[in-house]
Amino acid sequence: MFTGIIKTVGEIVAQRAVGGDKRLTIATPELSLEDFAEGESICVAGVCLTAIDLEAHAFSADVSVETLAATTLGDLSAGSRVNIEPSLALGERLGGHLVSGHVDGVGQITAVNPAARSTAISITAPDSLLRYVARKGSITVDGISLTVNALAQATFELNIIPHTWQVTTLSDAVVGSRVNLEVDMVARYVERLIGDGSTPRLDKDFLTEHGYDR
Repeated sequence: MFTGIIKTVGEIVAQRAVGGDKRLTIATPELSLEDFAEGESICVAGVCLTAIDLEAHAFSADVSVETLAATTLGDLSAGSRVNIEPSLALGERLGGHLVSGHVDGVGQITAVNPAARSTAISITAPDSLLRYVARKGSITVDGISLTVNALAQATFELNIIPHTWQVTTLSDAVVGSRVNLEVDMVARYVERLIGDGSTPRLDKDFLTEHGYDR
């Protein structure tokens, strides 16, 4: 589990094919991994990966064919910058929102414009994901916990404050860039509770039946 608060920006220093999958080696010069153990979960550009071959400031991770197809990790090459967040420890501050590191889909940046001291970014998303996006709700973009400012028919808009712009890979964003998206998990559970055809619907009759209509 993660929070969407980026701890550092790492860099892809090597990649190689391994039996159809890909193994990435990622340097984290500003984040010490000395206390990390083999098998730690680390969020890389919004994707939860298992760390292997740990060094003081670098680690490797295997990326499956499925993950390569469903995320932007297949687009990366040596020199690519990636947002890094270690998994959440009990007792830590939950500064963003609960993030699983399981990417729901890939969006594309359609606009990057100055907005006073901030930067406004518009992103198109698949229709299957937009239903979970709400104005002033949370969404994860390349591992970053962000708040949705506005919604249009096929896009949503984010306001990136100067600090977030400076300490994440969003400063590399250009029109056409692809980004990993994870919707707020609460929205998915609400949909499940309301009913998807296989579970009871949360409606007036359901509430009356269970004594919650008073």
